[in-house]
Amino acid sequence: MLLDCSRDLQLGPGAPISQRSRPVIDALPSMDPLQWRNACPESGCASPVSADGDGMTDAPRDAIRVRGARQNNLKSLDLDIPLNELIVVTGVSGSGKSSLVFDTLYAEGQRRYVETFSPYARQFLDRMDKPQVESIAGIPPAIAIDQTNPVRTSRSTVGTMTELNDHLKLLFARAAQLHCSHCGKPVRRDTAESIYRDVHERARAAADPRLLLTFPVPVPANFTVEEVRELLGRQGYTRFLEPNDAAAAPRTREPEAPRRAGRRRRRAAAAAAILEVVQDRLRAGSAERARVLESLEAALRVGRGRVNLHVVDDSDPPRLLESWRYSSELHCPDCDLAYPLPSPSAFSFNSPLGACESCRGFGRTIGIDYGLVIPDETRTLRGGAIKPWQTKSYAECQQDLEKFAKLRGIPLDTPWRELSAEARRWVIEGEGAWSRKVWCTCACCCHATAPTHPAAPAMAHA
Repeated sequence: MLLDCSRDLQLGPGAPISQRSRPVIDALPSMDPLQWRNACPESGCASPVSADGDGMTDAPRDAIRVRGARQNNLKSLDLDIPLNELIVVTGVSGSGKSSLVFDTLYAEGQRRYVETFSPYARQFLDRMDKPQVESIAGIPPAIAIDQTNPVRTSRSTVGTMTELNDHLKLLFARAAQLHCSHCGKPVRRDTAESIYRDVHERARAAADPRLLLTFPVPVPANFTVEEVRELLGRQGYTRFLEPNDAAAAPRTREPEAPRRAGRRRRRAAAAAAILEVVQDRLRAGSAERARVLESLEAALRVGRGRVNLHVVDDSDPPRLLESWRYSSELHCPDCDLAYPLPSPSAFSFNSPLGACESCRGFGRTIGIDYGLVIPDETRTLRGGAIKPWQTKSYAECQQDLEKFAKLRGIPLDTPWRELSAEARRWVIEGEGAWSRKVWCTCACCCHATAPTHPAAPAMAHA
């Protein structure tokens, strides 16, 4: 720590002056300015008083200024501690290291941080007394990591022990930017205003093309496509984008098919169907802003927060060229993936919602290290290439391996590294269940004689 620190803060009368090249802060409160200069002739040491005798140092702005610290055994200590540096406080026993770091700096930083809370929140916190110091300037909120913590588990980290992890979880849940897990694009909530601004910029870059403003309507499982079209037609929606995205011509309601025949088949086919309903046709550059906003709000309302704008050409029927998709929910419109609202539990490795699926939040996984199972690839199967089976306890496994290898034509006297990939796979994975009297290495057949070798938990043979 002393070799890597930026500064060494030494406390106590008679503390040795560091002779290293890096700057040193040496606080000797019992000395007057003249004694200080005599005791610390190096140019890197700062005097506790300035040239004009006002008691202030020439420390930089980004520093913590402590004046008149009298906590415990500190005696009117004046010093400046630079920020953004690693500083080590050293000194003999009783020199006031803990009094300065914990009882003065940390206590004042925490007290000022708690004072920023509302009176309602402060009533649930313990009262923090002001340390015995004349003034402390430039101190930020402080975090203290004690040398001993009796509450430690296999899931404890510096973040959990200092409760910093709780603030990080809340920060990510409230201020982080969500990105789609499939395409990597930012996922955000769109509004009619934000969609209008984005469409206006895109249309201006694309020379103001024709646009079809549509919204998707999924067909419920207990309805047919014709029934949904009829319901939408009653609301004034008679235009639909064809499923092949080839045209957007007006469609009249088709004659109703006989309901007695094939109704169940029609509903099953419509269960996965999505109707693309045309809300408006416009050019973003020339259309009135109020009209575009009204159409967007109506499409978001009926389309349950999803809106699509399709760029089409001037042909008749129009041909689809490009699609711009938007959503007012945490939903990626391009990949059609919906995301839940972020919560602090989603960013906690101690919660099932946020824990890694592989390690379950422990940071470790249990697997097979084949480098320990087969440490010497120059050996043959008969010569003991499978190391865990070269003991008396697993002699039967070695014998079964040799017996089944002869039946399958697997060479027993060829070095492991010269065996074919198929032969290696047969040795490691087996070929079926043990009940079929074939070579088996599955875990369900190995409970009776599970190996004690930590590298091969599933390679025993019952």
